[in-house]
Amino acid sequence: MHKKFIALIIAAAVAITGVSASQAKAADAKDILGGLAAIAIIGAGVHYYNKEKKKDRATRQQTYTHTPYVAQPVRPLPPHVARYDLPQRCLRTYDGYSQDHPLLGPKCLEKHYKHANSLPQECKVGFWNGKKVRQAYEPACLRQKGYRVVYQ
Repeated sequence: MHKKFIALIIAAAVAITGVSASQAKAADAKDILGGLAAIAIIGAGVHYYNKEKKKDRATRQQTYTHTPYVAQPVRPLPPHVARYDLPQRCLRTYDGYSQDHPLLGPKCLEKHYKHANSLPQECKVGFWNGKKVRQAYEPACLRQKGYRVVYQ
């Protein structure tokens, strides 16, 4: 709005200057027509500017309209990704190993995870439970290899 006001003041100043100067020189028709032409050009420029600004504002409002988030239905992971999801039910603590760090039992994995034979062998740890050496998988090592323990 203040731009329109400034344009109006400039147009009025040009008009008054043109009329005053033409009266001082004994105003002939060429000077008056020149002043009116200048006012018309300035007015046309202001009109064009305002029209473009309105068009710009309309496209901006259309472009940036907020669309609410619509939750998509949950789809299962593709097989090549899902094969890295280990069942949480196989996590358990073992006597003879840290009570703070559960391990993934190999028999449970064979039963509930069809890719158990392809797990990295370097993540298998052996420990003494007091009777014999047991083996299980370390979740932190498997996580470094791209596997994750998920609730299934």
